[in-house]
Amino acid sequence: MTAPKFPRRYSSVTTGFNFHQIWARNPWVVAWWSAAFPGFGHLLLGYYTKGFVLIAWEFFINTKVNLNEAMVYSFVGRFEAADDVLEPRWLLLYIPIYCYSIWDSYSKTIELNKHYLLAQSEPEPIKLFAMNGFTITLLDKRSPRRALIWSMLFPGLGHLYLQRLPSGAFIAVSCIAISYYAHLVEAVVLIIRGSLEQARTIIDPEWFSFFPSMYCFAAYSAYVMAVEMNEMYEREQCQYFRTKVQPPDYQLL
Repeated sequence: MTAPKFPRRYSSVTTGFNFHQIWARNPWVVAWWSAAFPGFGHLLLGYYTKGFVLIAWEFFINTKVNLNEAMVYSFVGRFEAADDVLEPRWLLLYIPIYCYSIWDSYSKTIELNKHYLLAQSEPEPIKLFAMNGFTITLLDKRSPRRALIWSMLFPGLGHLYLQRLPSGAFIAVSCIAISYYAHLVEAVVLIIRGSLEQARTIIDPEWFSFFPSMYCFAAYSAYVMAVEMNEMYEREQCQYFRTKVQPPDYQLL
């Protein structure tokens, strides 16, 4: 029986719109991000379609349940007001999908970790360059610090810097929508002008509560992706020099 021409498993894919890779992750960290905001754990793993659907569902169902508003009342000790604003008809729909998001991201992390370890034992080709009629994707060194800074300036820019177009565009659009409905930009302008009380009254706490999770996730994921992207680049360089430059009869001690 002849050996297969191509390896069974890959840990990276380079396309014209995205550089996609998997690596060994802590399942509890992924599950924590899913608990912070359903869909984030799946985005970390690269399940973009499921992650986008879960995030969109979280926006929809959270506003129907008035969950963020109830949390704000709870933080200030107004528990009766929190109980009054909760919508039980929608709350019963929120709980099972929230739990599923955490469980599914945890189990899929374990599966992908096994896949990644098996892929390391095969001669996995790493595609350095991809181009189509719209864009170019190039695997090269990227600064994790720059990815973090861009994400902190505006969520999504760090992902675009790392050539992650789907996740970067989705995070950026989500933050724009959150800022619009929360009146965040107007509040920031008022704070700069010194009108703190007016800024407090104009901001919508229900929509603003979405922003911290989105902001922190964008910064964290961009930094981690940059680190792993650099490691993948070094692996590609080692493969190239081993096959194209190193003499076939050279034995590495």
